Amino acid sequence: MGGKLARIDASLCTACGTCAEVCRFDAVIAGDESYGIDELACEGCASCFYQCPAEAIYMEEQHAGQWYRSKTRYGPLFHAHLFAGQENSGKLVTLVKHQARLLALDADARLLIVDGPPGIGCPVIAACAGADLALLVVEPTISGVHDLKRILGTTEHFAIRSLVLINKADLNARRAQEIESFCASRGTVIVGHVPFDVVVTEAMVYGQAVTAYCDGLVSHALRLAWERIKGRLEE
Repeated sequence: MGGKLARIDASLCTACGTCAEVCRFDAVIAGDESYGIDELACEGCASCFYQCPAEAIYMEEQHAGQWYRSKTRYGPLFHAHLFAGQENSGKLVTLVKHQARLLALDADARLLIVDGPPGIGCPVIAACAGADLALLVVEPTISGVHDLKRILGTTEHFAIRSLVLINKADLNARRAQEIESFCASRGTVIVGHVPFDVVVTEAMVYGQAVTAYCDGLVSHALRLAWERIKGRLEE
């Protein structure tokens, strides 16, 4: 649950029009005897709630998404779905992490792995919160280098140790070298270089992890990177 919408109690509404006057989003629908709210237009700012002289407006929490616990061949997986138009993804990430942490504590699990989203917004901050280590996956492109600098700034701000994995590393050698030089200048460790291979897409089509689908160059690079990550976790 998260994010609130305005609701008008028709039995209390006097149709004075004050709510329509203060609403900046044209979310108030005028009626003959009472007013209503356009749910798609309402931003939940609560201006109408505070200004209604009849106290006929209340704020109602929305059902913003759904979280799940699933069984996989690799262990329990907590995941979620945010409904269209909802903006509380950071809150949903926190909820999913909390549920996963409770199970990890009960099961005495040594690792809780969080698959974080791209960018540096609220969902990313929620995913990073409390982490011992962040693995930043970057591709050798102009935008990839730019995004790496932004996320490194974010993890450093929250004092989270970071490692870098270069994906599709052989597509642009010059950009890959730029990433390596940048990481070296900041003392950031690169744990692996994963080559481009269409076998990754093939594995996705068959619904398998690439390491289970084919024992090729990609699988080898991922296993090598994981061994290096584990070594850092044990430090």
